[in-house]
Amino acid sequence: MGRVAVTDGMAESAVQQLRDAGHHVDLEPTSLDGFDAVVIRSATKMTADAIAAAPSLKLIGRAGVGVDNIDLEAATEAGILVCNTPGSSTHSVVEMTIGHLLASVRHLATADRDLRKGAWTKKALKGTELSGKRLGFIGFGRISQGVGRAAKAFGMELHGFDPYLPLEVAEAEGCTLHDDVNDVFRLCTHIAVHCNLTDETHHLVNASSLSLMPSIGADGVACGNHLVSCARGGIVDEAAVLTALESGVLTSCALDVFEVEPPTDNPLLQHPNFHGSPHIGAATLEAQGRIGAEMAELLIGFFAGTTPRSVVNRAVLD
Repeated sequence: MGRVAVTDGMAESAVQQLRDAGHHVDLEPTSLDGFDAVVIRSATKMTADAIAAAPSLKLIGRAGVGVDNIDLEAATEAGILVCNTPGSSTHSVVEMTIGHLLASVRHLATADRDLRKGAWTKKALKGTELSGKRLGFIGFGRISQGVGRAAKAFGMELHGFDPYLPLEVAEAEGCTLHDDVNDVFRLCTHIAVHCNLTDETHHLVNASSLSLMPSIGADGVACGNHLVSCARGGIVDEAAVLTALESGVLTSCALDVFEVEPPTDNPLLQHPNFHGSPHIGAATLEAQGRIGAEMAELLIGFFAGTTPRSVVNRAVLD
């Protein structure tokens, strides 16, 4: 029997799946000491100190994709496997990204705010279409590829930067891959961020890159320029975004993720051309069900002696 701590919630069906397999699941652990595995989401930070305080841990399961809230080096040194559920929330984040793109170019957040204040601002809120515009991707993995398919259906042209992606994968998705991230900013009026947060990508979207974005679409329409990120806080330099919005260098920005969460007293929240959401890209009933089921299967297999297929620190296996 394995002892599993769940710190940030888990689908009820997945919890039952683990219990039916004979494992103990604690949904309100007071510490991680004595547990064989812990299942976390983005709220729990598995720092080196947290890992050291749980010497019995053998596996950290990240119910989701990003593992920037886990000290991978400390986990590896402690011999702890770190696994995630990379594909389960893809559809939900894809739809969230398209939602933010549409809200940006059609002023949906502003329109709602104005209506609630009693203002009928119909003439001021003339938007633009996604059709005929270039959409640039920072990272072109599963989520970007899904967004790209939807964007092509709207009539958008795809460009991307991803130094780790085989060229043929991008070509198969109809996306032009660039060797220099700045080329994507120079070409695209619309940018979607979908990469991991690493030392390499921290503030990859910054004042310099934003200043390169055109405001005239590939179809000749003065559509402005728009930034959306449903990836990880810290990839986008929020101070630079605020400055760009205030100066008119950037037309709109939509974020589902922030450098500090929750974003208390973040001045971006007060800018009229910003709209956001509280890190809910994967927060759908469907995604959470898939994530829970995948994590439960992963844990059941692990306790039965099977190496999980989604290990992100494979050095532990050497």
